[in-house]
Amino acid sequence: MKFLDQAKVYIRSGDGGAGSVSFRREKFIEFGGPDGGDGGRGGDVWIEAVQGLNTLIDYRYQQHFKAKTGMHGMGRNRNGGKGSDVTLRVPAGTQVFAEDNETLLFDLTEIGEKHRIAAGGNGGFGNAYFKSSVNQAPRHANPGLPGEEMTIWLRLKLIADAGLVGLPNAGKSTFLASVTRARPKIADYPFTTLHPGLGVAKVDDAEFVIADIPGLIEGAHEGVGIGDRFLGHVERTSILLHLVSAMEADVGKAYQTVRRELEAYGHGIADKPEIVALSQIDTVSGDDRGAKLADLAAAAGVQPLALSSVSREGMTEALRRMRAEMTMLGGSEDGKTGDDRESADADEGREA
Repeated sequence: MKFLDQAKVYIRSGDGGAGSVSFRREKFIEFGGPDGGDGGRGGDVWIEAVQGLNTLIDYRYQQHFKAKTGMHGMGRNRNGGKGSDVTLRVPAGTQVFAEDNETLLFDLTEIGEKHRIAAGGNGGFGNAYFKSSVNQAPRHANPGLPGEEMTIWLRLKLIADAGLVGLPNAGKSTFLASVTRARPKIADYPFTTLHPGLGVAKVDDAEFVIADIPGLIEGAHEGVGIGDRFLGHVERTSILLHLVSAMEADVGKAYQTVRRELEAYGHGIADKPEIVALSQIDTVSGDDRGAKLADLAAAAGVQPLALSSVSREGMTEALRRMRAEMTMLGGSEDGKTGDDRESADADEGREA
């Protein structure tokens, strides 16, 4: 399944049905009077967060959604029926913005959350509504009110407990594949990861969701490389695992590069609790390992973990540290619900 995290959609709610002009005509009843019914209300446009989705790809192929017009009123005081509603089904974590792509309308963070984006127009009154003591035979009715139309932006921010950040080829995708059932693309060239990935990790009978995003490089906040457009997917995480490759010539500089990009992006990401780790340590010797760990500790101000997804060294410790940090922050005992875990695992193998 392809990944899409932003879509532009046109929506229109249904117009109200017109009222009816009708008069009662029956044998032997000379003055039957007006009996025109009211028009029905137009359909509404709703948006709902549903389980089993991790992408907005459906909205690449359909961008126009229109609710049905209300039924017109009829004689014999028959009112028109309401027009059918339209519901946009999106993954949890989807935000709805106005046409300017800046004004936030709704933020759907939980499965089952539902909001009305556009209300249908009211139906018009039939001529029976206008009957009075001074107007016993009104010959006019109201048309239905028009529905609302607008263009909206859908923007997805994946919901996960922990996020992986680092330079390209820092071992983030390999880490995700090692500790979860996700199977991201792994290769020895920059920007192998072109879209975010999700996986469910388990340690000491506790489960939590990890999000992996494409690597950041210097100037990402200005659009260099893939840029920082995917950083929104770790905005909702509790903690960050910052991976620095042991193959970097200057691990301290590599760490500071990513930190500067996180701070430039803003939105509170740089303030999240961070676990720093030196990854791919199986590629360096013992002396070089100690020197790089010391350099990274000096740059980060904390003692980093030493990780190897190949030899599995430090992997369990990293998961336990992540789980401990989430527990301290008041996270739930089991991280995400079963539906969230199923949705995360269903994200495996997506193409950019």
